Amino acid sequence: MDSTATSFSPACTSSRTVLSHRSAISSQNRPNFRVRATPGQGRVDKGLGVLEWTGKLIPQGLLVKGVKTGWRTAWELMMKELAPQSSDGDYTRPSYGYIHSIGTPEFPEETNRYVLYVGNPCPWCHRVVLTLVLRGLTRHISIVNAVDDPERASRGGWVFNSPEPVFGCNDLREVYDAAEPGYRGRCTAPLLVDCKARRIVSNESSHLVKMLNDVHLPGCSDVDLYPAALRGEIDSLADAIYDKVNNGVYKSGFATSQAAYERAQKDLWSWLDLLEGKLGENRFLTGSRFTLADLQLFPTIVRFDAMYATLFKCSRKRIQDYPNLQGWLRDVYQFQTNPDGMQVCDTINIDDARRSYFGSLFPLNAGGIVPTGPTLADLRLDTDHQRGSIKHSDIFHIAASTAPSLA
Repeated sequence: MDSTATSFSPACTSSRTVLSHRSAISSQNRPNFRVRATPGQGRVDKGLGVLEWTGKLIPQGLLVKGVKTGWRTAWELMMKELAPQSSDGDYTRPSYGYIHSIGTPEFPEETNRYVLYVGNPCPWCHRVVLTLVLRGLTRHISIVNAVDDPERASRGGWVFNSPEPVFGCNDLREVYDAAEPGYRGRCTAPLLVDCKARRIVSNESSHLVKMLNDVHLPGCSDVDLYPAALRGEIDSLADAIYDKVNNGVYKSGFATSQAAYERAQKDLWSWLDLLEGKLGENRFLTGSRFTLADLQLFPTIVRFDAMYATLFKCSRKRIQDYPNLQGWLRDVYQFQTNPDGMQVCDTINIDDARRSYFGSLFPLNAGGIVPTGPTLADLRLDTDHQRGSIKHSDIFHIAASTAPSLA
């Protein structure tokens, strides 16, 4: 018999059977790393599959480091364009160039002479709209709402869905150019324009709220948001709120270094704790009545849980974790001030603002995915606050009437 015939002997066959059995058992226990598409999903898109080639063409560590460096460089550049930075990575809010006042010979008090351009998502616009509502000035000063859409805007981010009524412009940059030919600065809102003179009055929100508190036109409210006896306390508190809270969330969200972010966070949470304590002692920040200090805080607090907690990385706590701040927020949101006009609850569309923040601030959310909440319903701002009377004179300081009669 040929020597090769031994390979077909019964003994060898038995041995092969055992080995085959062991191999089958081994293959059953071996992990299967093949990528399978979920039924109905179709082909899985793995991009360029670059990571599958690492080690063959280029070390993975070198590839990852290079991509991170390139991405961060591009991100920092976009952040500086969106939000100017200091050398330490701190967000630095730019100053604004127009600070004139209604009630001067240049800009007299006159019904239907002025238009205020605002955008719903913007907290700086919100405080000015709140002032108009609480002072009953919405019948005298028109409000034009802009939409945050930097892809449509020629410069800045604010556009109009239809031409605005003063100059017939399509975006806020065109309004600035029409009112101040050759203007080269940032095209920001809020913006108050004199329609008759076709000039800019002011684009600084802090100045606008104080100035509008002193405007007296027929039928306007007797509410005094900035009473003389409390101005020192209001200014001190409002300045700190602006720096640590209003701007604090932006300094957190737009920080381009870890150290800058942590500095902003430390100040923010310290001040929220302090304000929580104040509102545990009094209904409002300076006592039993609402002032400009409260007005300055409200736009940030009403946006906090829906926007800043996640997008700006202010996630240590939510406003709902502060019972006094939460109660105060509901109290202010439910103010009933103008029987026939806008109320505080009409000054902010939370769901629209959330879509704008997450959809428009590309460097903070490159994918543009908008969270489904918290929605206005989730925030439950209409829940009973149990913080005091809803009577007008129990909520506000009342000024001696200097407004002309409607008659």
